[in-house]
Amino acid sequence: MTAHNRRPLPKRGLVWLSVIVVALAAPLVFRSDTALNIGILLLLYATLAQAWNILGGLAGQISFGNAVFFGIGAYTSTVLLVRAGVSPWLGMLAGAALALVVALLVGFPMFRLGGHYFAIATIALGEIASTIVTNWDAVGGATGIVIPLVRDAQGQPSDSWRMLQFNQSRLPYYYLALVLLALTTLVTALILRSKLGYYLRAIRNDQQAARALGVAVLRYKLAAIALSAIFTAIAGTLYAQYLLYIDPETTMRLDLSVLAALIAILGGVGTVAGPLIGAAVMVPMSELTRAFLGGGGNAIDLLLYGGLIVLISLFEPQGLIGIGRRFRRSPRSQPVTVEPAPISSSEEAH
Repeated sequence: MTAHNRRPLPKRGLVWLSVIVVALAAPLVFRSDTALNIGILLLLYATLAQAWNILGGLAGQISFGNAVFFGIGAYTSTVLLVRAGVSPWLGMLAGAALALVVALLVGFPMFRLGGHYFAIATIALGEIASTIVTNWDAVGGATGIVIPLVRDAQGQPSDSWRMLQFNQSRLPYYYLALVLLALTTLVTALILRSKLGYYLRAIRNDQQAARALGVAVLRYKLAAIALSAIFTAIAGTLYAQYLLYIDPETTMRLDLSVLAALIAILGGVGTVAGPLIGAAVMVPMSELTRAFLGGGGNAIDLLLYGGLIVLISLFEPQGLIGIGRRFRRSPRSQPVTVEPAPISSSEEAH
């Protein structure tokens, strides 16, 4: 390649490259268990928010039931592992496939509801699924399931890539969560640049107009919920393997669905970077609040980011992404231009 053909990376590319480098190096700099735990949760919640963004941000279908897909991923891999000894990697694929089937089955009737009715229906879906699992003894019921530790020949807890379990160091969980988030973000970016992205945004902006122009509204909504369910279920499997314990309260609760939506809304709904920014703000704030305030501060974090959401909604509906764009468009950042002085009639005469 000649020097003439070399092109510098665009500014946006440099920003994304910097983010990747920081994400890769972060656990090597912040080595404490608390920092690593926050990093893993940040990446997992960012994945949930990015997956929600495909359905709620691009297609405009506000869902509060994505925890159902998260729970399906967690329970499918865990039950297959504990009952049949199936590797969590295969369980992850089975969970994603089952979440896909459930998403299509529930999406077909629910997408006939519009606006707030669809959101209410997703809440009902989440509560029904949680109640079923809570009263289903075969999947552990309300007490949940404990994933047995992988042990070496001396009986000590050990690491196993085949069983997706790391007891010596939690670092592999971080990089697996990072890969999953990168994949989800890449798919979201590709959707935005594809015909599917245009169709989803047309549906979000005016569903009736999109249908009148020949867009197959139901088909593209089903595509959005299918993709959202697959990535959410994969995150559920990884979360189960990280905690080594699941129950309905940790995997299928309503506030998990709400949190995924709030992260995307705070960062900038319908954008690629928005869920990442929202997670980078909300997850550390939530975890540090709990760490410093203990059990007495359980609701403080909810109050804090609830207040943030209210402020963002009132003053900048496009989220933190919108605030950043506003600063870039501020008069101080604009180049100064000098308007030519008008030519008077006397000067024209000369």
